[in-house]
Amino acid sequence: MKKYLIVNGDDFGAGSGVNRGILEAHRRGSLTSTSLIVNMPWSEEAALLSRAVPDLSVGLHLNIANERREPVAGPTDDGSCREELHRQLFRFQELMGRPPTHLDSHHNAHRDPGLLPLFLDLARQYGLPLREYSPVRYFSKFYGRWGGKTHLEQIGVESLVRMLETEIQEGVTEVSCHPGYVSPDFPSGYSTERETELRTLCDPFIRQVLKEQSIQLVGFRDLGNLVTDRVMWRT
Repeated sequence: MKKYLIVNGDDFGAGSGVNRGILEAHRRGSLTSTSLIVNMPWSEEAALLSRAVPDLSVGLHLNIANERREPVAGPTDDGSCREELHRQLFRFQELMGRPPTHLDSHHNAHRDPGLLPLFLDLARQYGLPLREYSPVRYFSKFYGRWGGKTHLEQIGVESLVRMLETEIQEGVTEVSCHPGYVSPDFPSGYSTERETELRTLCDPFIRQVLKEQSIQLVGFRDLGNLVTDRVMWRT
């Protein structure tokens, strides 16, 4: 069985610097997929930019919040949350002109036991893979902030190479990432880390290691052709 790798950039649409970084990581680096936030000021720009890169898989980064910047709270009852999830999916289709290739959520809100059934219902209804609930194995360790402190060594080239050599198994694996440029339109506690991720993903040595490890880069749009079980979600 072969090793397939999806490199997914979260937060597409969060800011102009993030949008620019994600496209650069796709064009010059190993990023194959991204997840679009549809309720941020830069969402429309992201959707427009994505038209220039048709090979980029674009999914929906569900943002359950009532804040336009860093979300801190969301709908408080099942009915309003379910309505908001569907509203964001419809908004995605308005912006992109097609359904998303996959689903995930900002700050992994779908892990909340009270919200998870609503996310799973949405995934089932539209036949979409939901992060951690599909045939795709999710790998989250490519992240540069732990315990409230920055750890750039975790997202450097050496660290990613080690992950590729030891953590990527047979089948399909998703590595999440957050590349981007620092920009004033998206103040975030994860800023310098984004630029480090971008440099790492664009380093030519990463492509060399992928080849040496016989890891094939794919996007979520390819998932249906890679798995025998066409069910895109699991409980």
